[in-house]
Amino acid sequence: MTKSKKGAVVITGTSSGLGRATALLLDKQGYHVFAGVRTEKDAESLKQEASGFLTPIIMDITKQEQIQAASEFVSLAVGDEGLLGLVNNATAVAYGPLECVPIDDVRLNFEVGIIGQIAVTQAFLPMLRKAKGRVINMSASCGRVAIPYFGLLSASKFALEAFTDSLRMELLSSGVEVLSILSGSFKTDVYKKVEASYEKTFANMTQDTKAIYDKNSRIYLQDVVDANINSMPCEMAANVILKALEDKKPKRQYFVSDSILSTWFDKIFFLLKRLLPYQYFHDTYYFGSMRKGMKLD
Repeated sequence: MTKSKKGAVVITGTSSGLGRATALLLDKQGYHVFAGVRTEKDAESLKQEASGFLTPIIMDITKQEQIQAASEFVSLAVGDEGLLGLVNNATAVAYGPLECVPIDDVRLNFEVGIIGQIAVTQAFLPMLRKAKGRVINMSASCGRVAIPYFGLLSASKFALEAFTDSLRMELLSSGVEVLSILSGSFKTDVYKKVEASYEKTFANMTQDTKAIYDKNSRIYLQDVVDANINSMPCEMAANVILKALEDKKPKRQYFVSDSILSTWFDKIFFLLKRLLPYQYFHDTYYFGSMRKGMKLD
């Protein structure tokens, strides 16, 4: 197998959205991209848009046998050169009030959102150590400040942030950098899946829970869907991932935003969460303002 001049990177969740955009960008930049997909159809679609340096690998991160097979394949391909990067991007989203989301969807959310990320990292770390590479975890703003109805996504991203911090300390002596990318929403078709997720949850709700939650859930979801129309393109986040991979002295966290002003707003917002009294930040400043603006009950 021909090796690229820039080295090898593994990316999970490249069938669509950010993962696909990142895989194609790194491929264009000359990296040998091992792009994790779940189906042969997605593999063929990626190969049609990419160069010969992009290699799709079947890897459902909820299946340990597929992770193991993928890691063995990549290990043989990269040899002693190892891996320059692992981008943990795969995400599952279950939308709805925490009281009502089917427990199987809860389990899948954590299997993809944190357990699978750890399993993939464990499998590829020996190769990353050889190249003194980087683990790049795709987190989100809701991994710093939780949001309603996306509570499971927030919980898994909070866990991913903790995993990132712990792993960074543990790998300090190995020369493997560990960092996270924090982003708000960017333009993908994932919100179609979010809407479908809520309809599934709604179908299993009782009349009492529908009366309590349905109005607010739909108002919040519609606000998110409307905002997605004008949100950032995936390519913007992909460029930040490229920067995180190539910076000589990488930051602990990278923010994805459409302006420097937005980045500083996010940083100040996260700082306020730490400095302001809990009750004031959540009940008055944050959720209080949200309830008033969206006219939630």
